[in-house]
Amino acid sequence: MGHRLSKIYTRTGDDGTTGLGDGSRTEKDGVRVEAYGTTDELNSVIGMILSLPCPDNIRNILDEVQHHLFDLGGELCIPGHQAIQQEHIDWLEAKLDELNEPLPPLKDFILPGGSQTAATCHLARTVCRRAERLVVSLKRIEEVPPFSMQYLNRLSDFLFVAARVLAREQGGSEVLWKKNRAPV
Repeated sequence: MGHRLSKIYTRTGDDGTTGLGDGSRTEKDGVRVEAYGTTDELNSVIGMILSLPCPDNIRNILDEVQHHLFDLGGELCIPGHQAIQQEHIDWLEAKLDELNEPLPPLKDFILPGGSQTAATCHLARTVCRRAERLVVSLKRIEEVPPFSMQYLNRLSDFLFVAARVLAREQGGSEVLWKKNRAPV
């Protein structure tokens, strides 16, 4: 494989447009660009999680997820391209079930926190939900491959469960929302 980025700046985006993977140009604030840009942001937040203390089982899953997200970003950047398949969703669901099985059922809402890694995992979850919403918006105006939204939906669920596991393992407990709490 040759050098893909021999020159970092090209000046081609100085007019407010950017190149898509198929060679076409589009506005930098277009929904497609927002969708793959937010997917890239999510990948960066997952990189933050991986830079923090993290158990090997979650670390290994998130390492694989980073590769999936890079593929998903490419899928969103190249109109008509499909990289995410049903097998990616099946794999993520299996990992989610494994992680969720030993956790106690939820009785209250959970606030982001518990440990730095858990809180960062919650941040990743919220960025993932935003990416999913942007893919939904893109689907309203352009064709989107069939598994993009499903993958992001399962990933946000996985990140929620991973945050629960991390909070319990690293902080001792989850931060529960207190209904009808009076100001202190």
